Amino acid sequence: MHTGETPHQCLQCGRTFSTGSSLKIHLRTHTGEKPYRCAQCGLSFLYTSQLKRHQRMHTGEMPHQCVQCGRRFSTGYNLKIHLRTHTGEKPYRCCGLSFSHGSHLKTHRSIHTGEKPHQCASCGRRFLRALLEKHFR
Repeated sequence: MHTGETPHQCLQCGRTFSTGSSLKIHLRTHTGEKPYRCAQCGLSFLYTSQLKRHQRMHTGEMPHQCVQCGRRFSTGYNLKIHLRTHTGEKPYRCCGLSFSHGSHLKTHRSIHTGEKPHQCASCGRRFLRALLEKHFR
């Protein structure tokens, strides 16, 4: 159906979908159902694409190759992130600073929020990651 209509609505969250099968797959996010199981390690996944990506960990398959340096990656996403080392792209911004990885931006934001997400297993005090590493020393 290419009409732009989304007649199938999730009664739990209100999201709408163009097909009943898309809604059925979406409902798994609410039920926790993960029907696709890895035969090697038993982990289960919501989508077949997640299982296929996971299975590459077991096989070592790296189908995505950087055309600039030849380095190989198991996912297109990891290749996309890697390409930023060649292009210098830093799409994540905050307060005049730029970051190539979303996780680096998240870490930076903890400076603004005061969040200290890493806890010392010995004493229970909380730190930013770098300060926790220093605390261990």
